[in-house]
Amino acid sequence: MPNTMTLPTSMIEPAAPKQRGYWGSVGNRLRYDPVTVFFGLVVLAIILAAVFAPLLAPFDPYKESIIGRLKPLGWKGHWLGTDELGRDILSRLIHGGRVSLLMGVVPVAIATLVGGTLGVVGGFGGRKVNTAIMRTMDVFYAFPSVLLAVAISGAMGGGATNGMIALSMVFTPAMCRVAETATAQVKNLDFVEAARATGAGTLTILRYHILGNVLGPVFIYASSLVSVGILLASGLSFLGLGVKPPTADWGLMLSTLRQSIYVNPVVCALPGAAILITSVSFNLLSDGIRSAMDVRM
Repeated sequence: MPNTMTLPTSMIEPAAPKQRGYWGSVGNRLRYDPVTVFFGLVVLAIILAAVFAPLLAPFDPYKESIIGRLKPLGWKGHWLGTDELGRDILSRLIHGGRVSLLMGVVPVAIATLVGGTLGVVGGFGGRKVNTAIMRTMDVFYAFPSVLLAVAISGAMGGGATNGMIALSMVFTPAMCRVAETATAQVKNLDFVEAARATGAGTLTILRYHILGNVLGPVFIYASSLVSVGILLASGLSFLGLGVKPPTADWGLMLSTLRQSIYVNPVVCALPGAAILITSVSFNLLSDGIRSAMDVRM
């Protein structure tokens, strides 16, 4: 019989721990970050409330009542009171989240697509291409964001669509700058030079080597712009350059209720509180994602 030898259990080397990938490390850090998890849940709740607004709103947000104007919290089932026309505040806040989130997210998405593409082309292209794109973007930096958004929206005549176009134009230069900086840093690294040496084409290098390293910073910056977009969109509506009455929108609600601040200040402050909570939640969620993505492999 063959001589077999069994090694003692203590001499058997344990299996090497499974290596976590980059996104596994990011997910693990997010999971153990209570602040990011909490505000992520807050953002999720706000988004779900906006999506299912017709099912969650207790009253018709556009139904007026002359005898129910500016009623306090809890009046006849109106948990958050009524506005200057007797409309339920809670219902209008829930429906207003749809418009405010739409005007905050859509311009950021458009700016990410347009500005990110221009930034990658400018960062990867030659000096002339970079100069043409970035000097054009620099023109927009001569104006403050709020002033530029007001000027563009006012020149186009206001409205929700024109407001989103104005915000997209405001965010595009900043997004282009982030994408151009990230691309310029990546294109001279060793693995890109190795890809060139093997005969890889420009599109192949862009697709497999540049975009994978640029999308992270661009995504992080885009997530931080959502809160700014909500604030600017609310500001445009407050000034009458955004959503038009009687559409439920947080900025427009704040504008119409300010005339009644001495009658019922608590009800008048609710749209501002919704804007503040949403903006802070998106901002802190973005900070948490940025910290989690800063993983050293």
